Amino acid sequence: MAAPIMETCHVACCANRTPNVLSWGRGGLIAYGTCNSVALYDPQEKGVVAVLNGHTGRVNTVQWVHREDCGRETHLVSGGSDSLLIVWEAQDGKFKQYVECVGHTGPVCAVDAIHLDNNKLLIASTASDSTVKLWLYTGSKAECTHTISFGSGFMMDVSLAWLPGSRVPILACGGDDCRIHLYAQCNGQFRKVLSLQGHEDWIRGVEWACVDGDLLLASCAQDCLIRVWRLAAKSRTKRNAQEERTIRMTEDVFTLTQNDASSAFAVTLESVLAGHENKVYGVHWQPPVIKGGDQHQSLSLLSASMDKTMILWAQEEGSGVWVEQVRVGEVGGNTLGFYGCQMSPDGSMILAHAFHGALHLWTQSHDKEGEWSPGVVISGHFNAVQDLSWDPEGEFILSVGSDQTTRLLTPWKRKDQTQPTWHEISRPQIHGYDMQCLAMVGRFQYVSGADEKVLRVFRAPRNFVENFANISGTPLAKLLASSDTVDQPEGASTPALGLSNKAVFQGDLAPKTNEEGTGFNSVSDQYQESYFHPLTLNEPPPEDHLLQNTLWPEVQKLYGHGFEMFCLASDSGRTVVASACKASKAEHAAVLLWSATSWRQLQALPCHSLTVTQMAFSPNGLFLLAVSRDRTWSLWRRDDPAATLTNTEPHFSLYTSTRKDTAVHTRIIWSCDWSADNKYFVTSSRDKKVIVWGDCSSSEASVTPDEPPVIRPCSSILDVGDSATAVSFCPILCPGNSYLLAVGLESGQVLLYKWEPSEEPAGASDWTRYGETDSSQSHSLTVKRLRWRPRAGRAGQGGEEEGRGEGSVTAAGSSWVQLASAGADHSVKIFNINRLAV
Repeated sequence: MAAPIMETCHVACCANRTPNVLSWGRGGLIAYGTCNSVALYDPQEKGVVAVLNGHTGRVNTVQWVHREDCGRETHLVSGGSDSLLIVWEAQDGKFKQYVECVGHTGPVCAVDAIHLDNNKLLIASTASDSTVKLWLYTGSKAECTHTISFGSGFMMDVSLAWLPGSRVPILACGGDDCRIHLYAQCNGQFRKVLSLQGHEDWIRGVEWACVDGDLLLASCAQDCLIRVWRLAAKSRTKRNAQEERTIRMTEDVFTLTQNDASSAFAVTLESVLAGHENKVYGVHWQPPVIKGGDQHQSLSLLSASMDKTMILWAQEEGSGVWVEQVRVGEVGGNTLGFYGCQMSPDGSMILAHAFHGALHLWTQSHDKEGEWSPGVVISGHFNAVQDLSWDPEGEFILSVGSDQTTRLLTPWKRKDQTQPTWHEISRPQIHGYDMQCLAMVGRFQYVSGADEKVLRVFRAPRNFVENFANISGTPLAKLLASSDTVDQPEGASTPALGLSNKAVFQGDLAPKTNEEGTGFNSVSDQYQESYFHPLTLNEPPPEDHLLQNTLWPEVQKLYGHGFEMFCLASDSGRTVVASACKASKAEHAAVLLWSATSWRQLQALPCHSLTVTQMAFSPNGLFLLAVSRDRTWSLWRRDDPAATLTNTEPHFSLYTSTRKDTAVHTRIIWSCDWSADNKYFVTSSRDKKVIVWGDCSSSEASVTPDEPPVIRPCSSILDVGDSATAVSFCPILCPGNSYLLAVGLESGQVLLYKWEPSEEPAGASDWTRYGETDSSQSHSLTVKRLRWRPRAGRAGQGGEEEGRGEGSVTAAGSSWVQLASAGADHSVKIFNINRLAV
């Protein structure tokens, strides 16, 4: 079988910010909602193995349908803000969308399901339309069999189970009326049998477990408490005279009549667990296991709270009292707490998902019982990713997003694994404004722009360089040689009320001793900044370290723009940075040039009348291309090309541009890029057109001011069928003097095209469709940015795969190139592309 042209190497995405969005399957896979998709994550392989696209709104709830034999699940149910439920079924090891359950009129917030006989499912769902619906899934279709309305109230969670000793389903619903409502199926209809009172605030989670023939129901609420209820068949609890006189809990009794036979059930409050100091959002039983042919349920309960802690509860042997066994959580950072929790099938790992989408994993120690340590887990932006950039060596990726963070991803090669896995190892900037753009200036320095008028320059601290060497396996001496290590700070920290990351030097790390004991000497002592602690990392850090100990110090602020920043570009010689901001008038639409050494403003380049949407320097630094919302592009040329060698400050002047009457694009131009040989540039637009322009190298003769050179389209106009929001030329030339381009669409798909220059291109004959992302590889929303790795080979694979020289295929793996894409669906995706597979 031929090698695939395009394979997904890594997906960086985090969980949505809703309580029931994550479920851990008996097969070991963790399913969670991320934006409009469901991601299937393997905690052993430490990577996303599949992305399920089907919803058109945010996924709010995901639930594996657990089997009674505790085997690997074959069904998964998800519910979203598009008011849909989707049932996914495994076929040949892959999950496919089988049935949409249409009926709710508001966002679905919780779902549960159980297996009926002959491969049918009973599904319960609750939504913000104040109803709980029950669905019967038969394999080819799902129909709503029952709707329970709660008037103006909302149910936050639902759980299904079988009544003790019968095949009668019972449904528990918990909501904003502080009661748990129990419904049981009687003669084919669900009817209300009990309301359990006790909680004093909204109930956030309910879950059944079957223990020794009885049912235990755990419920948690915003009153910081967890309650455990026992439901047992009444006939089994015949009392003798001795028991009549003992103190007993009050019972709530209900009777069900099925086929003229009635059976009674009693519900008692087993225990109230107090230990959390804030709202409890999630509660889960340890998954049952099969022992000796019977299902065995361990009496272990996990809870997650907004107080940033998870507690593992268990019954004490002998007394049967529920006690706290383990408490884990995160310290520091200005984050809120946990939205939910799950336990691995064998109970050796526990997982929480937090308010900012981050996953927190703890693993039980093999040697010391009762000791849990943080584990390596996937992370990602929790809002749209706006821009990304590779470092010049192609060893790591920086991305910025509307979640106000800058994140750094790099491959981590573990000793026992052949393939490296990608992880976030630093969060250089945690800001107070939504991030928009960034540009790398050298290997360990970057400029970023947000929804503010200021540009900020950041430089990697020494602690990051050392940890990057440990994790990536690059020799430290080589990295220190490539970075400016004079006066390099150890790390950075953020003042309590500030936005700027302050450098922390070696001398600042000594702990301050407070002579006065507990008294505060000044206001700044009372409001201490989140302080930096140097870390020695041999594996990717957990979330609380990323929040606090991996910031980069800010070395410069650049003032000059009048509106929010929109795009940035830097040249390959590290001499100049170009920036542009949002503009509705020509006076604000000028591109500003900054020296990358002194950080002085060098020039303003006025030409466009509306926002400049993207800019790109040619690889040799001679040209600067800008494209704009006014549907035109402008090309600026360096006045003294020799100055690129002497490092004197450059000066650019307008070389040529399109005007309203000469423009080919009829809508906003979103993106642009240069070919590796400096000859051609490409533009892509909302009008669905992609056009290559040039040849720029043939027109390098001196230009008379009277008649600017005319640069025409040198390709036929490629219609990609959807708004082309991102475009990028592969820096490695293809065999036969052709060029490989990636085009990102508003639909989320990424297309690959091969373009061959020809004298008279006609009818798109110069374009060849080379590959595309399928539905599981594509983003679910707009592609914001595409960037090729600057060199051949796959990052983290070591020198054996680096193609030496342009177009060289001497190394075994240098037929591979890598493409990184940023999406509005909160994800960063890295694709491996085999450019010789055509």
